Amino acid sequence: MIKRLKESHPIRHLCALFETQRSSYRYWLKASETINPTKVKERALVTEIFNKSGGSAGARSVAHIATNQGYPLSRYRAGQLMKACQLASCQPPKHGYKKTKQPYVDIPNYLKRQFDVAKPNHVWCGDVTYIWTTTRWSYDDLRI
Repeated sequence: MIKRLKESHPIRHLCALFETQRSSYRYWLKASETINPTKVKERALVTEIFNKSGGSAGARSVAHIATNQGYPLSRYRAGQLMKACQLASCQPPKHGYKKTKQPYVDIPNYLKRQFDVAKPNHVWCGDVTYIWTTTRWSYDDLRI
Protein backbone atom coordinates (compact mmCIF):
# COMPACT_ATOMS: atom_id res chain seq x y z
CA MET A 1 0.00 0.00 0.00
CA ILE A 2 2.87 2.35 0.84
CA LYS A 3 4.46 1.56 -2.51
CA ARG A 4 1.28 2.69 -4.31
CA LEU A 5 0.84 5.89 -2.32
CA LYS A 6 4.47 7.03 -2.25
CA GLU A 7 3.99 9.09 -5.43
CA SER A 8 1.45 11.41 -3.79
CA HIS A 9 2.60 11.38 -0.12
CA PRO A 10 5.94 11.36 1.69
CA ILE A 11 7.16 7.93 2.79
CA ARG A 12 7.74 9.23 6.34
CA HIS A 13 4.02 10.07 6.73
CA LEU A 14 2.86 6.81 5.14
CA CYS A 15 5.10 4.72 7.38
CA ALA A 16 3.82 6.56 10.44
CA LEU A 17 0.23 6.05 9.28
CA PHE A 18 0.71 2.28 8.84
CA GLU A 19 2.90 2.02 11.96
CA THR A 20 5.89 0.72 10.00
CA GLN A 21 9.52 1.68 10.39
CA ARG A 22 11.02 3.38 7.35
CA SER A 23 14.04 1.10 7.51
CA SER A 24 11.74 -1.97 7.43
CA TYR A 25 9.89 -0.57 4.44
CA ARG A 26 13.16 0.12 2.57
CA TYR A 27 14.45 -3.37 3.41
CA TRP A 28 11.22 -4.96 2.14
CA LEU A 29 11.34 -2.83 -1.01
CA LYS A 30 14.94 -3.85 -1.76
CA ALA A 31 14.34 -7.53 -0.96
CA SER A 32 11.19 -7.76 -3.12
CA GLU A 33 12.96 -6.39 -6.19
CA THR A 34 16.05 -8.59 -5.97
CA ILE A 35 15.93 -12.06 -7.49
CA ASN A 36 18.78 -14.33 -6.48
CA PRO A 37 19.62 -16.65 -9.41
CA THR A 38 21.41 -19.10 -7.09
CA LYS A 39 18.28 -19.60 -5.00
CA VAL A 40 16.14 -20.03 -8.12
CA LYS A 41 18.57 -22.66 -9.45
CA GLU A 42 18.61 -24.50 -6.09
CA ARG A 43 14.81 -24.53 -5.89
CA ALA A 44 14.56 -25.85 -9.45
CA LEU A 45 17.10 -28.58 -8.70
CA VAL A 46 15.35 -29.65 -5.49
CA THR A 47 11.96 -29.69 -7.24
CA GLU A 48 13.36 -31.75 -10.13
CA ILE A 49 14.96 -34.32 -7.81
CA PHE A 50 11.79 -34.52 -5.71
CA ASN A 51 9.58 -35.05 -8.79
CA LYS A 52 11.92 -37.72 -10.21
CA SER A 53 11.65 -39.65 -6.94
CA GLY A 54 7.86 -39.69 -7.24
CA GLY A 55 7.48 -37.54 -4.15
CA SER A 56 9.19 -40.02 -1.85
CA ALA A 57 12.60 -38.34 -1.40
CA GLY A 58 13.14 -36.50 1.86
CA ALA A 59 15.68 -33.80 2.64
CA ARG A 60 18.51 -36.29 3.22
CA SER A 61 17.88 -38.08 -0.07
CA VAL A 62 17.55 -34.82 -2.01
CA ALA A 63 20.80 -33.50 -0.51
CA HIS A 64 22.62 -36.77 -1.29
CA ILE A 65 21.39 -36.86 -4.90
CA ALA A 66 22.19 -33.17 -5.47
CA THR A 67 25.70 -33.61 -4.04
CA ASN A 68 26.29 -36.62 -6.30
CA GLN A 69 25.20 -34.52 -9.29
CA GLY A 70 27.85 -31.91 -8.46
CA TYR A 71 25.72 -29.40 -6.53
CA PRO A 72 26.85 -29.54 -2.89
CA LEU A 73 23.80 -29.26 -0.66
CA SER A 74 23.40 -30.03 3.03
CA ARG A 75 20.32 -31.82 4.29
CA TYR A 76 19.33 -28.75 6.29
CA ARG A 77 19.51 -26.52 3.22
CA ALA A 78 17.59 -29.14 1.23
CA GLY A 79 14.93 -29.16 3.95
CA GLN A 80 14.64 -25.36 3.83
CA LEU A 81 14.32 -25.40 0.04
CA MET A 82 11.72 -28.16 0.18
CA LYS A 83 9.75 -26.17 2.74
CA ALA A 84 9.99 -23.03 0.58
CA CYS A 85 8.73 -25.00 -2.43
CA GLN A 86 6.03 -26.66 -0.28
CA LEU A 87 7.36 -30.15 -0.95
CA ALA A 88 6.78 -32.89 1.61
CA SER A 89 8.01 -36.44 1.17
CA CYS A 90 5.38 -39.14 1.17
CA GLN A 91 6.41 -42.78 1.33
CA PRO A 92 4.35 -45.26 -0.69
CA PRO A 93 2.23 -47.53 1.48
CA LYS A 94 3.34 -51.09 2.09
CA HIS A 95 1.72 -53.87 0.12
CA GLY A 96 -1.49 -55.11 1.67
CA TYR A 97 -2.54 -58.67 1.04
CA LYS A 98 -6.11 -59.24 -0.03
CA LYS A 99 -8.34 -61.53 1.95
CA THR A 100 -9.93 -64.28 -0.07
CA LYS A 101 -13.61 -64.97 -0.09
CA GLN A 102 -12.99 -68.72 0.16
CA PRO A 103 -10.72 -69.94 2.95
CA TYR A 104 -9.20 -72.61 0.71
CA VAL A 105 -9.62 -74.33 -2.63
CA ASP A 106 -11.48 -77.61 -2.23
CA ILE A 107 -8.98 -80.26 -3.30
CA PRO A 108 -10.07 -83.89 -3.26
CA ASN A 109 -8.54 -86.07 -0.55
CA TYR A 110 -7.18 -89.09 -2.38
CA LEU A 111 -5.36 -90.64 0.59
CA LYS A 112 -8.18 -90.37 3.10
CA ARG A 113 -5.47 -90.37 5.81
CA GLN A 114 -4.18 -93.79 4.75
CA PHE A 115 -0.43 -93.15 4.79
CA ASP A 116 0.69 -96.79 4.63
CA VAL A 117 1.54 -97.47 0.99
CA ALA A 118 2.76 -100.61 -0.77
CA LYS A 119 5.57 -99.07 -2.89
CA PRO A 120 8.01 -96.22 -2.25
CA ASN A 121 7.58 -93.00 -4.26
CA HIS A 122 4.00 -93.95 -4.99
CA VAL A 123 2.32 -91.36 -2.76
CA TRP A 124 3.66 -87.95 -1.79
CA CYS A 125 2.06 -85.51 0.58
CA GLY A 126 3.02 -82.28 2.30
CA ASP A 127 1.82 -79.10 3.86
CA VAL A 128 2.94 -76.09 1.87
CA THR A 129 1.90 -72.77 3.32
CA TYR A 130 4.04 -70.48 1.13
CA ILE A 131 6.09 -70.69 -2.05
CA TRP A 132 8.57 -68.16 -3.51
CA THR A 133 7.35 -67.22 -7.01
CA THR A 134 10.43 -65.20 -8.23
CA THR A 135 8.81 -61.86 -7.35
CA ARG A 136 6.95 -62.45 -4.09
CA TRP A 137 5.77 -65.06 -1.61
CA SER A 138 2.59 -66.85 -2.60
CA TYR A 139 0.63 -68.02 0.43
CA ASP A 140 -1.76 -70.90 0.17
CA ASP A 141 -3.92 -72.82 2.58
CA LEU A 142 -4.16 -76.28 1.08
CA ARG A 143 -5.89 -79.05 2.96
CA ILE A 144 -5.59 -82.60 1.72
